[in-house]
Amino acid sequence: TSSHTRIGILNNPSSKIQEDNTAVARGILAAFLTQNNSNLKSFLSKLSKEETAKSLAAGTKIVKFVIPGMDGDTFEKKYNTLGLDLIKTHQMFCQEVLKLLPGQMAVISNGR
Repeated sequence: TSSHTRIGILNNPSSKIQEDNTAVARGILAAFLTQNNSNLKSFLSKLSKEETAKSLAAGTKIVKFVIPGMDGDTFEKKYNTLGLDLIKTHQMFCQEVLKLLPGQMAVISNGR
């Protein structure tokens, strides 16, 4: 959030939700819950790159991508304790309330 923009993320995966295929989603959620705006923006830019996702899928630990200035310990603790239920809740909301198909993307705006 800033005086100009707010952003939120809802996950709507198309595949079965498991630990090994949710590293990026859990990293994003953990960062939103633990970091300040300036660190969050930089970290999300790094985390959203395709090579980062491939590296995480290959087994690289997410802490390798922590940027300077981030509270890495708090982030790592939240990442490691963040269950899959939150992502499943996002998926249910996207599909039941927003009527999105699995994996379908959307932008929702609620201006002031």
